Amino acid sequence: MAALKRRPQDVIEVRLRTNRPSPVWTDVADFARQCGVPVRRGGGRAPGRGGSRRNNNRETERVGSAEATVKPLDGVSLESLFSGAESRASGNGVWLALDCLQDLHNVGAFFRTASFFGIQGIIITRDKSAPLNHTVYDIAAGGLESVPFSVQTNLSRTLSKAKESGVWVLGTSEHASDSLATVSRDRPWLVVVGNEEKGLRRLTIENCDCVCSIPGFGEVTSLNVSVATGILLSTLSGATPSIAEG
Repeated sequence: MAALKRRPQDVIEVRLRTNRPSPVWTDVADFARQCGVPVRRGGGRAPGRGGSRRNNNRETERVGSAEATVKPLDGVSLESLFSGAESRASGNGVWLALDCLQDLHNVGAFFRTASFFGIQGIIITRDKSAPLNHTVYDIAAGGLESVPFSVQTNLSRTLSKAKESGVWVLGTSEHASDSLATVSRDRPWLVVVGNEEKGLRRLTIENCDCVCSIPGFGEVTSLNVSVATGILLSTLSGATPSIAEG
C-alpha cells in the first residue's frame, strides 16, 4: 500500500491467489485498480520464489494469499541524504548507518523502526551487507518507502562527509564505557550500529565522535542489534526520555 501511494508507476501488478483475500489485501487490490495497476487472480508462487530456503542472510519465504510485484527503489546520494543537516545544528535530526549488517530481518526491522521514529535516512555498506531484497521490503512494512537510503562503499569516508555536513557520529558498542544517558540530544546524530556478530569495525570506531552503550540492569548483558537500535533511535529522536543511569 505504501508503494502504491508513493510510486504507483513502479507497482507492476497485484496478484490474489484466493477468492477471499484478507481485508488488508482487499484494500490494496481496490486501491491498485484506482491507480491503474493490474490486479490478477490465481497462480502459484512468483518466479524465483520456488520453495523455502535459508542461508547466512536468513533468506526465508512467507507465502500468503496475495502478493505484489514492485520495482526496487534506488538509493540517494550522500548530498541528498544530509541535505539540510546544518539547519538541524540544535538537534532533532537523527540518521542511521549500518556497518556490514547481514541479517535480512534485522535490516527490514531497521527501516520499519526508522520510519516509525521519523529518522532522516539510512546508510548501508555495499560489501558484506544484506541485499535489499523482497524479504527486507516485507519486514520493513512500508518503511523503505518513507526512509531514504544511500549505499556506500567506504563507510569511514562516509562518516567524514557526515561530519562535514554538520552531523555528529555516534558509535555503539556493548563494551563502551560511556552510557547512552550521557549523550547530548541537542545536536544532530548519525548513529552507527555494527555487524550482528563482530560489532563495529576498528576504522569505523576511530571515525566516531563518541561511542556509547545502553545500560542494562539484569543478568543478560547484550541486546539483539535491532532491539538496541530501536532504543537508540527512540531516545535520540526525543520519543522517550533519556535512559537514566543505573
